[in-house]
Amino acid sequence: MVTRWWHATIALAVLVGLVLQVVITVRAAGSPPGHAVGTLAGAPAVGRLVRVVSFFTVQSNVLCLIVSAQLVRDPQRDGSVWRAVRLAALVGITVTGIVYSTVLARIHEPHGWEQVLNNALFHYVTPAMAVLGWWMFGPRPRIDARTLRRAALWPLAWVAYTLVHGEVSGWYPYPFVDAATHGYGRVVVNLLGVLAVFALVAFLFLLGDRRGFLHRAPAEAGPAATP
Repeated sequence: MVTRWWHATIALAVLVGLVLQVVITVRAAGSPPGHAVGTLAGAPAVGRLVRVVSFFTVQSNVLCLIVSAQLVRDPQRDGSVWRAVRLAALVGITVTGIVYSTVLARIHEPHGWEQVLNNALFHYVTPAMAVLGWWMFGPRPRIDARTLRRAALWPLAWVAYTLVHGEVSGWYPYPFVDAATHGYGRVVVNLLGVLAVFALVAFLFLLGDRRGFLHRAPAEAGPAATP
């Protein structure tokens, strides 16, 4: 019961954050045109929505919503594809929390209660609860070499999309991927650093998955079920 309530709270936190994000997006000004890094204003409604879903933060929170909702239904959820999505969600939300708290928090200034609450939910509450939930409740074991490879497809796709979208639109979600300002050489180095953090975090989850920490269900050691 506690496990289901924990994951339900994560899902609710993300849902509230997404609703607030939609409100913020709708209220953002569509004109004059603008391409300031990380801002929503300066684009028509569809363009602002595209900008929202382009953030790594938003994508990682959505992945957490998906896996948390499934764990509410079945705390022992398994499947080869699901394992990769769960790992991508865990690593992505962890990297989100790390990068924001160490790099972006110094330059990001949310205004109004909607932005402050949205920021807290997306960058602090969801990362902390997702990692703690995995640590306390599992399910484990769920991570192997194939799962690691599959989970890596999402951040690699995000990197490719971000660079292509930025080149076409002139807008970038974060300063460290702003090729228009820093040039592609510096941006590639920055992205390699982020991917290195992603790989390190994934490796730490792999170690934790094998060691079991606080929870290991006896029936989970078998091969992945069909998703």
